[in-house]
Amino acid sequence: MKLKMFFAAVLACTSMTSFADTSIKFTLDWKFEGPAAAYLTAIDKGFYKEEGLDVSIDSGKGSLDAIPKVASGTYEFGFADINSLVKFKDQNPDSKLKGILMVYNKPPFAIIGSKQTGVSTPKDLEGKILGAPAPDGAYAQWKAFTKVSGIDSSKVEINNVSFAVRESMLVQKRVDAIAGFSFSSFLNLKKIGLAPEDINVMLMADHGLKLYGNTLIVNPEYAEKNPDVVKSFIKATIKGWKYTIEHPDQAIKSVMAKNQIAKEAVELERLQMCINDNVVTDEVKAKGFGGVDYGRLSESIEQIGFTYDFKNKPTAESVFTEAYLPAKSEREM
Repeated sequence: MKLKMFFAAVLACTSMTSFADTSIKFTLDWKFEGPAAAYLTAIDKGFYKEEGLDVSIDSGKGSLDAIPKVASGTYEFGFADINSLVKFKDQNPDSKLKGILMVYNKPPFAIIGSKQTGVSTPKDLEGKILGAPAPDGAYAQWKAFTKVSGIDSSKVEINNVSFAVRESMLVQKRVDAIAGFSFSSFLNLKKIGLAPEDINVMLMADHGLKLYGNTLIVNPEYAEKNPDVVKSFIKATIKGWKYTIEHPDQAIKSVMAKNQIAKEAVELERLQMCINDNVVTDEVKAKGFGGVDYGRLSESIEQIGFTYDFKNKPTAESVFTEAYLPAKSEREM
């Protein structure tokens, strides 16, 4: 009897060790900055380990970067712009790649003006110059934004500036507004001398665009074989976000440990802007963190069509699934 109990204990320990050794590679969309705090905190606080996961996180080179990495299986999980995923699905209709946890309920796509240039509303852009890098994610939504906000785009001059000089050109009044990510451009403008009260940030999502932002994605073949691991990864990630929202000043320490040249005060402000504007929205407060309204997602796909010619337009259900999410009670913010 004792021998049987011994072997049972060994088997249990072996099983636990095997699960604890589940290695996960996760790629971000960008550098180790404020908004990455939730994932790094989930490592440092042991949230992933509690779920039996050994997670490594790599920085990215943009929201498009994670999609092919995860689709190919190089990474099991990634953080990517769902609007870019919609286009990827159109171009790769056989792909089963989906979003599994909506993090940015509102995308940070924004038009930023200043009191000095007199741009504080969308209509103020008419007769003005917009500085916008051609590959910028916010500028990619320009046609849709003008359509839903009632801007006469023929009255707006576009100056395809580089990322490096975008904010400085607004400060110098060489352009009247710029396209960019809200928390990045705002902090860049502050850094080069524009007072916060003189910066006017217009989130496109507050002016008619129904778009969602960044979502976690998972390699579909991996998810099919390891559904419980996917659920565990999401559960731990949600714990990371909850901790970060409740304790941003502590969570930012995990970012600083990975990015020692960053300034803590700047990254904390970037994180807080992200939480307030993109993560904890009214929709999230009402419906819980991580899911989507499929009607809104369908409408957002239609709006993407204002700037993109679909050949195999995906459905909302083919782009995002709530199959791996915990109950709403576990996702309340």
